[in-house]
Amino acid sequence: MITWLAVYPALTATLAMLGPLMETWPLPMRTLLVTLLLVPVVVYVIVPLLNRVFRGWLFPSA
Repeated sequence: MITWLAVYPALTATLAMLGPLMETWPLPMRTLLVTLLLVPVVVYVIVPLLNRVFRGWLFPSA
């Protein structure tokens, strides 16, 4: 669930912003750019933030 909460909004925002600029690009190039942008942001920014927000639920003994 945390992964989905991290990926879905980030992917939706990225596609909303960059989609029109990339609509003529081949699909593999669009996928490459989106993943190059999203993976580091999700892994190093969004997931750690969500882990802090949901700490009590994810780690109940902490």
